[in-house]
Amino acid sequence: MRGKGDEPAVSRGEQIQAAEREAAKRRLLAEAEADRIPVEETTRAVPDRRWRRGQR
Repeated sequence: MRGKGDEPAVSRGEQIQAAEREAAKRRLLAEAEADRIPVEETTRAVPDRRWRRGQR
């Protein structure tokens, strides 16, 4: 018998690498969330009067 759920045994090094990858993924997601700009702030149309002057 192999152990839990008939899954192959995973070496300690692979377990550590998987944990490090998961931690890095969480850090990246947390950083991206902190840098995220809410949609409400990105969809406001602000007229550029300089551009409009050139169109007359």
